[in-house]
Amino acid sequence: MSWFLLFLAGMFEIGWAIGLKYTEGFSRPLPTILTIAAMVASIALLGMALRTLPLGTAYAIWTGIGTVGTVILGIVLFAEPATALRLGCIGLIVAGIAGLKLTA
Repeated sequence: MSWFLLFLAGMFEIGWAIGLKYTEGFSRPLPTILTIAAMVASIALLGMALRTLPLGTAYAIWTGIGTVGTVILGIVLFAEPATALRLGCIGLIVAGIAGLKLTA
C-alpha cells in the first residue's frame, strides 16, 4: 500500500508542477486553488508512505516521478524540446527509480 501511496504522491507532484504554469504567477484563482490542493495532497500522501518506506528511497522516487512526469508533460503541453540527450536523461532517471524500488 505504501508504494501505491508514493506513486499517487508523485502523480500529484506532477499535477502541482504543471499547475504552476497555469496559475500565471498565482493570478488565476481556479488553477491556483487546484495547484495548492495538489501540493497538499502530494505532501500528505508522501507522509503516509513514509510510515513504512525508507526516507531516502521514498523521497528520491517521489521527486523522480515528479521530474519525469513534468518533463514529459512539458514536452507534450508546452512544446518544450525533446532532444535525444534530454530523453536519454529521462531514461536514466527512470532507471534510477526502478533501481531504488528493486533495492528497497
